[in-house]
Amino acid sequence: MKRDNVVERKALEWLKQRGVTVDDIAELVHFLQGPYHSDLKLSICKENVERVLKKREVQNAILTGIQIDVLAEKNALEEPLANMVRRDEGLYGIDEIIALSIVNIYGSIGFTNYGYIDKQKPGILKDLNDKSNGQCHTFLDDIVGAIAAAASSRLAHSFAHEDEDFDDD
Repeated sequence: MKRDNVVERKALEWLKQRGVTVDDIAELVHFLQGPYHSDLKLSICKENVERVLKKREVQNAILTGIQIDVLAEKNALEEPLANMVRRDEGLYGIDEIIALSIVNIYGSIGFTNYGYIDKQKPGILKDLNDKSNGQCHTFLDDIVGAIAAAASSRLAHSFAHEDEDFDDD
């Protein structure tokens, strides 16, 4: 029986609507893992992102985070939550908690990858953190960073087990 992939399709569609592509996330993975693998191809990074995006808990995080961001943009959240989400208040932290649920999928290396990329904000993360366009990406920027960190961890594990048949499913 083929698994219903409505949730996966919707998560990918919402990412695209918010300006995030699989290639954008793959570039973040390359940013994280490139220094350790001089011949790392973007296609390998993309493959690892796609595998992470197949995980239901990742899809659920994407849908939840984007929905909260959109509700904040539409002023459909009540105060004081609305203001905390719109401003991406540092002490709010729920956006990071959702991201950590993604990071945790591939072990502790994901935490260090996530912390690093969250501070550096390269590529699409810089764009998502630009508040000048009126969009709210309080949750999305952390989710995208977490997907990149998880894919980077998956890739690191696969390189560590090159002699073995690495399969996380």
